[in-house]
Amino acid sequence: MSSDFYSASILPYAPIIIKICRAYTDTQEDFEDYYQEVCLQIWKSRHNFQGQSEWSTWVYRLSLNVSMTLLKKKKSSPQYTGSEFIPEELTEDSKAFSDESLEQLFHAIRKLSEVDRGIILLYLEEKSYQEIADIIGTNPNNIGVKIKRIKERLKKFLDGKIN
Repeated sequence: MSSDFYSASILPYAPIIIKICRAYTDTQEDFEDYYQEVCLQIWKSRHNFQGQSEWSTWVYRLSLNVSMTLLKKKKSSPQYTGSEFIPEELTEDSKAFSDESLEQLFHAIRKLSEVDRGIILLYLEEKSYQEIADIIGTNPNNIGVKIKRIKERLKKFLDGKIN
């Protein structure tokens, strides 16, 4: 992967890629594997981008799809491991959160279904319902209802009312 492509086309979206990968993993090692695989797939698939959406929308969608695919592979084959290289500046940002409440939020997010994780992460990134719908592949009204229900479930998780 060229450093120019990485700097221009992946690095600006690293924060959301990190959040998506963090929400689908439980360990630093898995996080690093997922992050590396997302970057690799963006690189490999870059020629498939047809400009029908924004580049950021495409990166979000690809990041979610790769993370969900890896999670399914991990569930069916726990020996899955990805690449070993990840830039140092990103590993520092992604290591276990020092803010306990943020870690609790990610723990609660990990309890959601795979699709709901993606929706709430995009919502937390302040994406509009239309943008989330474009990324997920549904309509904005459905997103509004889903977000309301997801927030209620997260509140119950965080309040300890459900496991």
